[in-house]
Amino acid sequence: MHATSLRICAFLISTLTLMLACQELAATDIRRGLGPEPDSLHIHQARGLAAVNLLRDLREGLLTFDQHGELAPGQAASWEELDDGRRYRFYLRSDARWSNGDPVTAADFVRAWHRAFTPETAAATAGLLKDVRNASEILKGNGEPAALGIVAVEPGVLDVLLTEPAPWLLEILAHPVSYPLHSKGQDDPLHAPVNGSFLLANWTPRASIRLERNPQFHGLDSVRVETVEYFPIEEPAAELSRYRAGELEITETIPAGRYDWLRENLAADLRVAPYLGTFWLGLNLKHQVLGYSTRLRQALSLAINRDILTATVLGAGELPAWSVVPPGIRGYSPSLMPQSEFSQAQREAEAVRLFELSGAGRPESLLLELRYNTSGVHRRVAVAVAAMWKQVLGVNTQLVNEEWKVFVNNRRLGVITEVFRGGWIADYADPSSFLDLFTGGNALNNTFYSNRDFDLLLKSTGRVSAGARMKLLQQAEAQLMQDMPVIPLYYYVSRHLVNPRITGFSDNVRDIHLSRYLGLISESR
Repeated sequence: MHATSLRICAFLISTLTLMLACQELAATDIRRGLGPEPDSLHIHQARGLAAVNLLRDLREGLLTFDQHGELAPGQAASWEELDDGRRYRFYLRSDARWSNGDPVTAADFVRAWHRAFTPETAAATAGLLKDVRNASEILKGNGEPAALGIVAVEPGVLDVLLTEPAPWLLEILAHPVSYPLHSKGQDDPLHAPVNGSFLLANWTPRASIRLERNPQFHGLDSVRVETVEYFPIEEPAAELSRYRAGELEITETIPAGRYDWLRENLAADLRVAPYLGTFWLGLNLKHQVLGYSTRLRQALSLAINRDILTATVLGAGELPAWSVVPPGIRGYSPSLMPQSEFSQAQREAEAVRLFELSGAGRPESLLLELRYNTSGVHRRVAVAVAAMWKQVLGVNTQLVNEEWKVFVNNRRLGVITEVFRGGWIADYADPSSFLDLFTGGNALNNTFYSNRDFDLLLKSTGRVSAGARMKLLQQAEAQLMQDMPVIPLYYYVSRHLVNPRITGFSDNVRDIHLSRYLGLISESR
C-alpha cells in the first residue's frame, strides 16, 4: 500500500477510536435532588415546585422551555396571534405522540382544559387561565366548562380565545395546568400515557422517582441521557451530605448558613443566580391594629435589617428586598420603597418616628403574633425579625409554628393570623404574576388588602401598549409599597450544587432545568 494511503488509514483509525472513546465517556444516568415529596403528578392537582418540575419532564404543553429557560415550541410547532391579541391559533406538530403511540390532537387539550374547570376536579391552578374567554365566570360557578374559550378547529389546529389581550399567555401554556390529557387514564397519572421527554418507570415514596427516556417523544434526539433519578430530600443538610458522598449530580438547594463554606470549598460546583421570587411577611389587614395604621406597617418594615437577615441569618446568597416584584423581568424596573436608599440607621430612626405617630405602642407595649410553617429557615427568620422589632420599636412578638396544612388554612381564613410568613415565586415572567395576588377578591390575597385604585391600575393594563403597560404596573406596585400589606424581606436566588461533569445546566431567572437537555461526562478511567 502507498505510504500516503497508509497515513490516511492510520488517521481514520485513530479518529474512529477517539470518537468511540468520547462516546464511552457519555454517562446514561443522572441523579437529582427534588426537595420535598411531590404533592401530586396529576396536572390539575400539582401545586408544589417538586411536582411541577417532575411534570415538565413527563409531559409537555403547547409551549415549553429551552435549555436557557426561555420559551420554545412544545407540542405546537407554530402559532399566530389574531384579533388584536384576543385569539391565538396553534398548529400542532405532526410528530407529536403520546407514549403509547397515539397522536396528540387538539381534542386532547380541549378535554384537559374543560376538566380543569369542572367542580369535581377543582384544579388548584385553574386561575392561571383566568384570561381565557369565560374562564373567570366559570370559576365563579356562573357557566359550564364547555363555554371555555378553547376550540379544536381541526385535529392539528387549536384556537385559544381571550377576554382581553394577555401578554403572559404563552408562558402559561408551558405550565402543567394547560397540558393535554389522553382519553385513557385521566385519573391515574402514574400509568396514563404521557407526551414528554421521559416516562415514569418507578416511584418509591419518600425514596426515589426513576424516569426513563420516552421513545415516542418528538424531540428524542435532544434527550441526552437514558434515565433520570430524582430523590425527595426535605432537609438541605441531608441533601448536601448525599451530594458530597457522590450520590447526586444536582441538588435542589443548599443549606442555610453554608454559602461561604461552599463558595470556598466547592466553588466549581456552586451555582447561585437571580430567581423570580420574593419572600415577605404578610400582614392581616383585618386585624384591628395592623389594618388601621399604614404608618405602623411601614415602621415594622423599616425596623428590619435586611442586610443582617440575608448575610448572617440566611447566608445562602439571598438579596435584600425592597419591592414585591423581584428584579429580572425584562422591561420592568420594580417600584422600590423610597427608604431603600437610606442607611440602616436612617431607616431605624424613621421607623421609630412612624411608630410613635401611629400610636400603636400606647398606652402599653404592642404585642404581635408571627406565624410560620415548620422549617428551620423560617424559624431563624422569625426569631431575627422578632429581635429587631423589640430592639428598635419595643414591640413584643409571639412566634407560632404550625404544620403546613394548618398554617395554610389559618392564613387563608384570616381569623387568628396577624403577621405570617409569605412570599411568591412567579408562575410566569411578568409583574402581574406578583401584583395580581393583591387584587380584591383574589383567593390568594391572604392579607385581605383592598384598594380600588390599585385594582383599576391592574385592570387597565390589558388595553394599552407594552411600554405603557409596564408603567401602569410600576404605579400599581408603588401604591402597594405605600400601603404595605406585606413586608418584603429578600429576593430568592436559585442555588444548586451541580457536578462539573454535568452539561446543559444553564442558570436562568426561572430556574427551569429540563432533564432532556442535561448530560453527564463519565469520570476518566
